[in-house]
Amino acid sequence: MSHDPLISHIPASASPRPTAVIYCEANFARLDGKTANGLVRSSETYEILSIIDSTKAGLDSGMVLDGVANNIPIHADLDAVLANTDRAPDAFIYGVAPATGLLEPHERSVVLDAISRRLNIVNGLHEFLNDDPEFAASAAAANVTIHDVRRPRAKKDLRLFSGRIETVTCPRIAVLGTDGAIGKRTTSTILTKALRDAGINAVMISTGQTGLIQGARYGLALDAIPSQFCSGEIEAAVIKAFEAELPDVIIVEGQGALSHPAYLSSTFVLRGARPDGVILQHAPGRKVLGDFPMVAMPTAASEIRLIETFAPTTVIGLTINHENMTDGEIDDAIIAYQRELAIPVTDALARPAERLVDMVLQAFPILAALPHVDVAPAMTT
Repeated sequence: MSHDPLISHIPASASPRPTAVIYCEANFARLDGKTANGLVRSSETYEILSIIDSTKAGLDSGMVLDGVANNIPIHADLDAVLANTDRAPDAFIYGVAPATGLLEPHERSVVLDAISRRLNIVNGLHEFLNDDPEFAASAAAANVTIHDVRRPRAKKDLRLFSGRIETVTCPRIAVLGTDGAIGKRTTSTILTKALRDAGINAVMISTGQTGLIQGARYGLALDAIPSQFCSGEIEAAVIKAFEAELPDVIIVEGQGALSHPAYLSSTFVLRGARPDGVILQHAPGRKVLGDFPMVAMPTAASEIRLIETFAPTTVIGLTINHENMTDGEIDDAIIAYQRELAIPVTDALARPAERLVDMVLQAFPILAALPHVDVAPAMTT
């Protein structure tokens, strides 16, 4: 099913990347394993050696996740990781993203064990492990670091919305969704790479912990910032990327969904980034919200109406998350949504990435006219 459009590791820089093992017990390739899932697909900061998930031990993580082998094995625990590699990992990444944002009590010993083996800890949870006396003391004794990825800048340094977003003259496209953990970051990453491959200077703004761990050059953990400053921090990230890179287009990763009862960070993406266009990610096979099974999924049409009512922007395309769908059902959904919504529709993972580029060029033909771009807008159905 997968065309593997990204989805290889971003090429390493001249200096070697630190190596890492990702802990994702009982959650790899599931919704709450989204941090591990994303790092297996793309990691610029770390070379991923293996995954820890005893429920899938012995399998290839790429085959489990996308049906394409990547030679990153899954092991039952850290002992098995170390017994089956001649390269010791430098870092232990906590790769689960639970709704609570907290470390489970039984996982304390797992993290402490990694510290005792002199692995640096990368923590994407809302719970800051550096603030825990036991973890802090253990890390100091082992001479390792704990990186709390979601820790925001000091409150005195947080920025309010200024209106300077209007100085950003290139198109800004936000990738929003109808639920959390639905593929917004993955689609944003694939789209950014595909645009670059087409000769378009695209820059991505990451808004969550996974993108930051992957090595995003621009971004923030939006859901860890006091709401008063969220729009301003998004605005500042977009301006920083624009002034540093002079891009042709900026892609902004969304968070949660505008209609979501709990994960509302995309409101600040719409207000702070002021996107000229929105790509909406939707999972037709998902009937209820991932973390809130008492709430039915919104329809793509209802989410589009909400987005276009809430913000002065236009939804320029729909991308499909194909969970619980066959390849034939993906084709049927693409055709049906194109007829219903009258916008381009594709699947970023299961269909050629060029279709994402076509989607953008249809909405922003100025990009196709750039002298260094040799593609023309022509959506393939």
